[in-house]
Amino acid sequence: QVQLVESGGGLVQAGGSLRLSCVASGRSIRTYGMGWFRQAPGKEREFVAAITWSGSNTDYADSVKGRFTISRDNAKNTVYLQMNSLKPEDTAVYYCAADNLLYPPRGEYWGQGTQVTVSS
Repeated sequence: QVQLVESGGGLVQAGGSLRLSCVASGRSIRTYGMGWFRQAPGKEREFVAAITWSGSNTDYADSVKGRFTISRDNAKNTVYLQMNSLKPEDTAVYYCAADNLLYPPRGEYWGQGTQVTVSS
């Protein structure tokens, strides 16, 4: 069992930046594909970014490509999402996802989510 806890969300103005963190506990995520998803009110959960267990490959939704960067530090059992040039349409609850030996992750494990609100 893996527990995931996200943090770093908050309220920012359009054009600003936030860095989300996802700390895993219970076991090492060294062999886990990791990702970020988001869900806005009234909308389905959508893929944002993913990273392989080695960090050698990343994938991004077209809507965030060039603005968001996913990274991981396996020694700290942590995954990050650096979000720059934020737009109001980025407002959502952001969830961390993990899947052992699976890429891209589909959400074997989910965090509780962290709220990101971008004002215009």
